[in-house]
Amino acid sequence: MLSALRLSSVSLSLALAFGASGAFAQSANYAGDVGRILASPAFKAAAAEIDREHGRIVDEGIKLTEIPAPPFKEEVRAKEFQKMLQAAGLKDAQIDPEGNVFALRKGTHGDGKVVVVSAHLDTVFPAATDVKVKRQGNKLYAPGIGDDTMSLSVLLAYVRAMQAANIKTRDDILFVGTVGEEGPGDLRGVRYLFTKGAYKDKIKAFFSIEAGSVAGITNGGVGSKRYRVTFSGPGGHSFGAFGLVNPMFALGQAATEFSRIQVAAHPKTTYGIGVIGGGTSVNSIPVSGWMEVDMRSESVPDLKRVEDRLLKIVQEAAEGENFARSTKEGKITVEAKLIGDRPAGSTDANSDIVQYAKAAIEAGGYKPTYGWSSTDSNMPMNLGIPAITIGRGAPDAGGRGHSLDEWMDVTKEPMVKAVTTSLSIVMAVTGME
Repeated sequence: MLSALRLSSVSLSLALAFGASGAFAQSANYAGDVGRILASPAFKAAAAEIDREHGRIVDEGIKLTEIPAPPFKEEVRAKEFQKMLQAAGLKDAQIDPEGNVFALRKGTHGDGKVVVVSAHLDTVFPAATDVKVKRQGNKLYAPGIGDDTMSLSVLLAYVRAMQAANIKTRDDILFVGTVGEEGPGDLRGVRYLFTKGAYKDKIKAFFSIEAGSVAGITNGGVGSKRYRVTFSGPGGHSFGAFGLVNPMFALGQAATEFSRIQVAAHPKTTYGIGVIGGGTSVNSIPVSGWMEVDMRSESVPDLKRVEDRLLKIVQEAAEGENFARSTKEGKITVEAKLIGDRPAGSTDANSDIVQYAKAAIEAGGYKPTYGWSSTDSNMPMNLGIPAITIGRGAPDAGGRGHSLDEWMDVTKEPMVKAVTTSLSIVMAVTGME
């Protein structure tokens, strides 16, 4: 650790980059700041600890992976992760009312706000899924092993390395395991963190640690809207009541019209129907039919245009069916229920958090890439809080995410290098002294 009797060039440059208000200003020398951190005895000691702890990082990732954690059922995994954080040295680790696990590591002279370093607890897989990890050489296979369970283990490695090297940071760091990042979870954990949690007005910057290459910087959050659209009618016998309005015809018309919406290639905007259902038998006019619709965009206005068009289409489809067939037993009605709403946002590529990430990635010998995705970082991005999602692995060290044969490579040297590089990004932003 650098002498407490003087403000080092690292501390000085970082203090200038991050003012007392938590606002981000332009730093003169990102690469220089990162280089001095990497050369410091304290960071070298932390890197050595990660190297020594490689086996433990892998073992803890396996242990957590084998605890099922589908959205809304993350409790058992959360309790285990809380115990692990406490064992790593963060004795105050707690679970909030939404189910997030959080623990604070105090800085030395911050501004009263925190930098969040997070990974998500949940996976996309239902509770009955076999999550036993299978090992073939240096490859681990299991649902959720990469997205995002191993990131929880990496968070633990950060804490232990910082504790072992007695690293001090200017800012308080809030380590968080979030719930509800995947699918129907609809970012409920990070949404709670920013709107209701104990630190909701005290977060100055945010990291989400995810599966993928450490070279990847996600500084764009793809927004999404998801609806369950249900058409309902009187129903009846397919032969005896023929001629009555049919919810399935209205549903089919709506699906056809929805499929013809024209969207921009840039900013990228997409839509789709993922699930469809209804009816009771082949020889009945259904009482109801439904579809679940997903719409996404890098642009808030473009997403709104697709959403508005969907809502108009489904109403017109109901009206069209009521015009085309008999309504003597009742009319077709339609309900469009919002079942998912992920806010869009982005963090400027020239912002300090992105530039420090870029400098650290280049110092690690990787070529930075930039992209858009839907992650926990969407929420702070939408609120205007500097946020990025970063990978924690070596390039091409994992694959088949969200599938039963999801895998990751845990070969020691490239994994340790990637984890160490991701830690250096966090240290640059939080002001390692």
